[in-house]
Amino acid sequence: MSAAKSEGPLIFGLMAEFSDPDELVQKAHQAYEAGYRKMDAYTPFPVHGLPTALGFKWNWVPFIVGAAAIMGGIGGFLLQYWVSVIAYPVNIAGRPLNTWPAFMVVTFEMTILSAGVLGFLGMILLNKLPQPYHPVFNVPRFEMASSDKFFLCIMKSDPKFDMVKTRDFLEGLEPEGVYEVDQDDDNVYD
Repeated sequence: MSAAKSEGPLIFGLMAEFSDPDELVQKAHQAYEAGYRKMDAYTPFPVHGLPTALGFKWNWVPFIVGAAAIMGGIGGFLLQYWVSVIAYPVNIAGRPLNTWPAFMVVTFEMTILSAGVLGFLGMILLNKLPQPYHPVFNVPRFEMASSDKFFLCIMKSDPKFDMVKTRDFLEGLEPEGVYEVDQDDDNVYD
């Protein structure tokens, strides 16, 4: 038996429950100003201002979508050019083989299709989805995160995390409750 198991369950972090989205944003700002950096929030719907309050600056999804759109548009145009000019040139009524205005519809559609598909896949992969297990699922009240409750979780991997001080800090935010988030030995997250 390992030493961690004999001392009790591993802790992923501490979670505070709130009933109002604006209150959650305000409390997340307070936690960020207090020096906590490894934290996350869970809400039943997108909350304006919450990513900024948590300290999220940017992500890769817009770059993935932009690159995919450019590559898809160029690829769609080059495919049509290759088919019409190089592989199967058919001279109809003396028209030029490279009729680029006729290629624009497919070029546009390939731009939109590749941006949408790769943007979706990039978002799924960057969010580490699907995620059938996460330590916050061990908190019984967390099932309310999909209906009408809002949660702020400060992770144990945060450099400022101290079990007693962090619990006191979260309780000072006047939440509806503060919960320990237990972590299974098999599923270790940082």
